[in-house]
Amino acid sequence: MATSLYIHIPFCAAKCSYCSFASFAGLEGLHERYVDALSAEIGKCASVAAQVEPLRTVFFGGGTPTFLSGRLLKKILTGCSSHFSIAKDAEISIEANPGTVDVDKFTLLRNCGVTRVSLGVQSFSNQELKRIGRIHSANEAIRAVAAAREAGFTNVSLDLMYGLPQQSPESWQYSLETALSLGPQHLSLYQLTVEEETPLARLVENGTLKMPGDEAIAAMDEITLELTGAADLPQYEISNYARPGYQCRHNIGYWENREYFGLGAGAVSYLKGKRLRTTPDPLHYCNLLEEGSSVIVEEEVLDCEAAFRETVIMGLRMNEGVAVRGLQERYGIEYVSYYGDVLQLLVEGLLLEERSGFLRLTDQGRRFANRVMAELV
Repeated sequence: MATSLYIHIPFCAAKCSYCSFASFAGLEGLHERYVDALSAEIGKCASVAAQVEPLRTVFFGGGTPTFLSGRLLKKILTGCSSHFSIAKDAEISIEANPGTVDVDKFTLLRNCGVTRVSLGVQSFSNQELKRIGRIHSANEAIRAVAAAREAGFTNVSLDLMYGLPQQSPESWQYSLETALSLGPQHLSLYQLTVEEETPLARLVENGTLKMPGDEAIAAMDEITLELTGAADLPQYEISNYARPGYQCRHNIGYWENREYFGLGAGAVSYLKGKRLRTTPDPLHYCNLLEEGSSVIVEEEVLDCEAAFRETVIMGLRMNEGVAVRGLQERYGIEYVSYYGDVLQLLVEGLLLEERSGFLRLTDQGRRFANRVMAELV
């Protein structure tokens, strides 16, 4: 039974050059209508969900959720709390970008029940921010963290990206040290992937921007492990680091391949072995809900073996790994016999191991995670 809810807000002040998500700039005139449609979907979902347990996590992602006005954000949050049962100790997260938040907006979010803020900083170098199309400055990011603290948030996560165009290990170290100086409870540190058909991909292809080489990326990884370890922010997932007790519970649900509701344009739900995707076009989304039609445009049914493999792959993202007993109980599949020689080679190559009942990547295996997961998928 799903105990997590994801809500997608597809609006941004500007589209970043690397972004391939369902997000749109220049649609301010659609905000009110979209929130009305989303509120209708929230009510519809809650009425048919047959919710047995309260929601334990709620996550607002985008896009930039905080690009909406405080009034519209309050309407969505109020709608969630009135239609769904939400646990008293639920983790309620919202993504925010510097330049779209201030103390007043953060205070409103706190008063509406939000418990966790994830700030999309990406870099503390103004040059790097400009190269990837971010519209905020490093100082605005620092002020946003201060505003969240002033509003009373005690669970603040910062998103940073490394492997940015023309970024050096020294520049990455500066950004990470600056982030750590702000005392975050959580860090999400992602290596930039150049997605096809994005403005960034075109700039890289025509030679306007140059990406760091493998040696530079390896140096950045070493810097990350050294600085986060010294700051008592241990790694708990390939790209995530947290102080004890501040791991993102919502994302852990994804990595454990648990069921969840996904609402909004471009959102995905995972329910009873089905992956359901809504239309990514916010105008089409509004039209469908206003006429009483379904917003689901894609449905994928996972058979038992496909769900098993996906759970293994997702679980290996976490340092703890995936629980062997849980796999057996959930799917009736014994992983050693299922993977056979492929698994044996990965274990003999010191890339995988079973420890304390968990199948996990070794430290060496984590450096070659994509290769290992490709073998197991």
